[in-house]
Amino acid sequence: MSATVLDPQHALRDLYSEHHGWLHGWLRRRLGNACDAADLAQDTFVRVLRARNASEIREPRDYLATVARGLMVDHFRRRALEQAYLEALASLPEDEQPSPETQALLFEALMEIDRLLDGLGAKVKRSFLLAQVEGLTYAEIAERQGISLRTVNNHMAKAMEHCCLMLP
Repeated sequence: MSATVLDPQHALRDLYSEHHGWLHGWLRRRLGNACDAADLAQDTFVRVLRARNASEIREPRDYLATVARGLMVDHFRRRALEQAYLEALASLPEDEQPSPETQALLFEALMEIDRLLDGLGAKVKRSFLLAQVEGLTYAEIAERQGISLRTVNNHMAKAMEHCCLMLP
């Protein structure tokens, strides 16, 4: 026991060897896909590695399941966003389709925007996107959402502050 407290690498190795199989099975049952489960299991242990707290974990399965749940939420959100993006691309006339390289860049930008907006309430996020993506004025946003202009101003201020805090 003292080796794990003194040696974080040993603690991480032990955590991985004792719980990776269980975590992979747990994820596979929830995702219905062994490949995605393997990816998320690895991502879970990468999070533990980055947190540098393996030797402090007292309930490893609870801890790993909590980290993995957060990663599953991100996974499903990314999939939904990707599906919506692909549907939007499919609705474009063939001569207006961006190149595969541009599509990849646009999708990465979309994922970064989603990351920046993560944690905002739905109404705040919607106000921000209506202004930034659709180019609506604050008055138009207020009318479309059935809220006051002051509320739109508050939403935009909150969104801008949030984005500034999220940038590296």
